[in-house]
Amino acid sequence: MTPAHQTDRLAELVCSNTFKSVEPTHAHGLLKAEMRLLGSIVLQAADEARIPGGSALAVDRVVFSKGLEARVLGHGNITIVRGEVTDLPSPGIIATGPLTSDALANAIAARLGVQSLAFFDAIAPIVSADSLDYTRLFKASRYGKGGGDDYWNAPFTKEEYEAFVAALLAGEQYVPGHEFDKVSYFEGCLPVEEMGQRGIETLRFGPMKPIGLVDPKTGREPYAVVQLRQEDRAAQMWNLVGFQTRLKTGAQQQIFRLIPGLEQAEFLRFGSIHRNSYLNAPDALTPHLSSRDDPQLLFAGQLTGVEGYTESAATGMMAGINLARLLAGDEPLIPPPTTMLGALYRYLRETEPKRFQPMNANFGLMDPLANPPRDKFKKKEAMAERAMREMEQFAASVRSQAEACARPALSLRTASAEPTL
Repeated sequence: MTPAHQTDRLAELVCSNTFKSVEPTHAHGLLKAEMRLLGSIVLQAADEARIPGGSALAVDRVVFSKGLEARVLGHGNITIVRGEVTDLPSPGIIATGPLTSDALANAIAARLGVQSLAFFDAIAPIVSADSLDYTRLFKASRYGKGGGDDYWNAPFTKEEYEAFVAALLAGEQYVPGHEFDKVSYFEGCLPVEEMGQRGIETLRFGPMKPIGLVDPKTGREPYAVVQLRQEDRAAQMWNLVGFQTRLKTGAQQQIFRLIPGLEQAEFLRFGSIHRNSYLNAPDALTPHLSSRDDPQLLFAGQLTGVEGYTESAATGMMAGINLARLLAGDEPLIPPPTTMLGALYRYLRETEPKRFQPMNANFGLMDPLANPPRDKFKKKEAMAERAMREMEQFAASVRSQAEACARPALSLRTASAEPTL
């Protein structure tokens, strides 16, 4: 039992009781549609426990947990062994989530390297390139370094800056509901609202400093500036540099849309700072999320650097598929990056390790369309249709090869705080 859990059942939902949208034009809805093609028992249990929640897949926590546990207990090839896991079994899957025990965390760090395991995340928001007003931004790198124009810059006047800081200080913040989620901040990684509390000028000498950036419209350095850094190869995702925050998501939308050029910003990932044990997957794991020295020691769930119930369950399902393949003498499989699940896997393997942060499902991760529609909804619709075609082919390949393999009995050692079966 972790400090967050109230029962001894599998797949207890300790935070929200929703798996987010089921609409395929929503990133989480598309991911769920792909998972259904792969036969997700997590979503089967969620469907049976569903309660009214609009377009969101909201569930009765107790019914969901009982239903999923019943599926596991009723499987003839699975034996549940309850107890603390302190070593790394191989073959096996480690899916312990954000509250990994000290003993197991030490074993992971010893095996993969202490630098590979983080214990809290400090995440800045990411916005969609399609939603930016480029007439209010300018391209430049500080002092012309790098390519000279690697960043989009949002310039502030004195009045705009002071209004922004005032809104930041008044914004509603996330208050940890558990003692374990309280974070001691590092001076080099403070929330922007914490920096704002230290004085009106603090942000102008921190992440909003204008030094070395000349606005071509004025020929001068702005009073303050927010820099946007490219997050993906296709330049569909832009990170608000240094804007890690504990503001609630509604407050982030309201306040960060005060930034010039971000008035209509679509947030692909919201900022956060919270307790979260996770691996630096690009540095420590293989493309199918195993230890580099043992392809049959796999990792899954939030521990791999994905965010959210659905993303965690999806990686758990792929870990199970791939471990079964490896035990049968086959190579592991990964969905193509034109699918939401495949795009998440690509993020986990190709992101620059020193910039790696946990990520949730979003359309900015996926390969862009060759000829995208101008309408944003139609663009997502076309990307979802392509993803489903690709996932249908991938799922058919998985099923055909699985039918040719004998199913070995499994011993399930429960040290997971996530629904990753």
